Amino acid sequence: MKKLFFFLISLVIAQPMNAQERVLTSHLEVYDIETGKRQTVLKEKAHFEAPNWSLDGAYFIINQKGLLYKVAVDGSQKEQLPTGDLNRCNNDHGISFDGTTLAISNNDKIAGSSGTSRIYTMPISGGAPTLVTPLAPSYWHGWSPDGKTLVYTARRDNNWDIYTIARDGGKEVQLTSSPGLDDGPEYSPDGRYIYYNSMQSGKMEIWRMDADGRNGEQLTNDSYSNWFAHPSPNGKRFVFISYLEDQGDKHPPMKKVALRLFDLEDGSIKTLCQFTGGQGTINVPSWSPDGKKFAFVSYTEK
Repeated sequence: MKKLFFFLISLVIAQPMNAQERVLTSHLEVYDIETGKRQTVLKEKAHFEAPNWSLDGAYFIINQKGLLYKVAVDGSQKEQLPTGDLNRCNNDHGISFDGTTLAISNNDKIAGSSGTSRIYTMPISGGAPTLVTPLAPSYWHGWSPDGKTLVYTARRDNNWDIYTIARDGGKEVQLTSSPGLDDGPEYSPDGRYIYYNSMQSGKMEIWRMDADGRNGEQLTNDSYSNWFAHPSPNGKRFVFISYLEDQGDKHPPMKKVALRLFDLEDGSIKTLCQFTGGQGTINVPSWSPDGKKFAFVSYTEK
């Protein structure tokens, strides 16, 4: 229940705290790769997370208090996205490559189960969700480029590994089996690879494997805790989040973090910006359709 645990913690942090009346402010930001500039799109004294950028470039999807919202790309409008009877959506949601379908992870109430999150799909405009993963906990992280497969993190037999499943459900396929946490899987735009973060080396680093789970390769190796690699639309680089202090296999909120850019052509890593964030900052794919910008959430607390 690691993700549910941190999801609930983040909700607690979002509330005023003791006599000092400390209040969390969430900032939906856009980072421009070419200029290095950050632009705040939406700022609220509330807790929201995990922006997806729509295929037409017109809006973002974020989660807030168990619901999903569409936010205009200029921040001028915010409206709830209908999700049927799902009202405990967590920060693992995302849009198919063709822009027609949304995958949602929802913290279901399941009698007798120690896990809650299950994966659903629904039309991008909202509507009745369809359950894809009966087993819990399952947290969505990526669509295959052809839209036929979902890749996700799940706990089975007390271990967190990476799985795939057909978009309409069926038998899940286990891709990793190393001891410890494997998380954050996402397909490359050509469908050849799956990027993910893993404790295989003894600390959290970014890895890449073939789409069938073979030939795992460690890509980062430094003093940080590295999470959530998101390949750019042209597949030449990926953005990821790094905790400046090692967090083991945890990804808590409200920590000093950096967003960094990995160049897949030469293996170089560039630090883009630093701020307070972590859980909820960039859990899911958030590149602009043209690959020139990406969205993320930073936090301040007073």
